[in-house]
Amino acid sequence: MNKLIFLVALLFSSCSSYEKFKMITEELEIPSQIYGADYNQTWQAVIQVMKRFDISYQNQESGKIKTRWMDNTLQVNFTDSFGSSDAVKAAEFKLMLNVAEGYSYGRKVTKVTIFKRQRVENDFLQGWKESQTDGIQENTLLYRIGRLIENDNKLKEIDKAREKEQ
Repeated sequence: MNKLIFLVALLFSSCSSYEKFKMITEELEIPSQIYGADYNQTWQAVIQVMKRFDISYQNQESGKIKTRWMDNTLQVNFTDSFGSSDAVKAAEFKLMLNVAEGYSYGRKVTKVTIFKRQRVENDFLQGWKESQTDGIQENTLLYRIGRLIENDNKLKEIDKAREKEQ
């Protein structure tokens, strides 16, 4: 009975915060990728890909990276220039990455998840509004991380082959 009362109280108290991120839970799948590499190798690839961003928080032990809010008004207006909506006054985004290690079929794997918060300001009266991301940037970053890991693995194979020859 106590569990039921707790569940009902939780549902009624969390509705307001749920509405804010409703699009995330219903429409958006957070981009993630599982790589056949150990944690340290994946972490180094993530750091190398994220060098061009303004990182506000980075912790290898927890596997988290967060960026500061970065302006992307030109990109949003360019991609939407062929659409029916008007240009936005300002747009900015923030990336949050999570790197987690695990095992799959007895082999070490690492999962990288990238969440992008996008917000736009159409005019100064409305203020900032959260908008849905198209997922292109997140998937591009995951692709780059995968390529770095793949190239690193190929270089390791070449080194092993050279050692065998000698």
